[in-house]
Amino acid sequence: MRVVSLIASATEIVCALDAGCDMVGRSHECDFPETVLALPHLTAPKFHDAKSSLAIDKAVKTLVEQGLAVYEVDAARLESLQPDVIVTQDQCEVCAVSLADVEAAVCQWTGRAATVLSLRPHTLNDVLGDIGRVGAVIGRTPQAEVLVASLRARLAAIAEEVHGKCRLRVAFIEWIEPLMSCGHWVPELTEIAGGISVFGEPGETSPWITHGELAAADPDVIVIAPCGYDIAASMAEYGTLTRRPDWRQLRAVKTGRVCIADGNAFFNRPGPRVVETAEILAAILHSAPRFMHHWGVSYIQAPAV
Repeated sequence: MRVVSLIASATEIVCALDAGCDMVGRSHECDFPETVLALPHLTAPKFHDAKSSLAIDKAVKTLVEQGLAVYEVDAARLESLQPDVIVTQDQCEVCAVSLADVEAAVCQWTGRAATVLSLRPHTLNDVLGDIGRVGAVIGRTPQAEVLVASLRARLAAIAEEVHGKCRLRVAFIEWIEPLMSCGHWVPELTEIAGGISVFGEPGETSPWITHGELAAADPDVIVIAPCGYDIAASMAEYGTLTRRPDWRQLRAVKTGRVCIADGNAFFNRPGPRVVETAEILAAILHSAPRFMHHWGVSYIQAPAV
């Protein structure tokens, strides 16, 4: 079995199912576990010069408005790897290479067929279900069943750990400029971790929000975890928020309950590490002792303004 994964979450799934040795190619965003970095990457973004969140937003919107793909696929190199299975996604044209791009590349091949599996998770059950789907297509169904059972047990343990604690109201920032909050599976993880998501609904797309709406909600906790950003990248953008007078008036800012998290590795990646995302949230919201090992590794308390 020769497997190519063109989305980071699927790469993590394949490796968690002990099939990392079957992988022959990856996307430019696949970075965990570190062993996959040795594999050739087959995708690249088309907005190379965009650095800030605002610049990236403008570059992506311009490409989409022109009907162009946000990412490009190295079709020749992909074909040369002779994959049996290609895993991609058709959930978000901004997050990773699209299903249409992969199909366009594969349709040019002659004499060889590859199975293309496209993932589209919106809820936590979708995320866990995709582990089974990937397992089935790469011949790892028993391993997938064991992994999913283990992840569900860990989620249940998190919920038990925070049971009875005060449920704090949480605002997530999934993009800094313009502001976007979190939807999809994050509100469910928040509930498991003992919080209430003030923006975004389970299974729904992440909503754009205004600074006025953030001020009106005045959450107890703010978690900054932009899509595709690690902590260092988010810290570089943090001044965009702190320079606003209305930011300083927020309850979470005044009480020092603003955290910057690794959105790229955890909050925006629907793979096995969603359980660790819930653990991070439990540590942020309730200082849950079992999960405090995440402090300073996957999230930090934001500097005072």
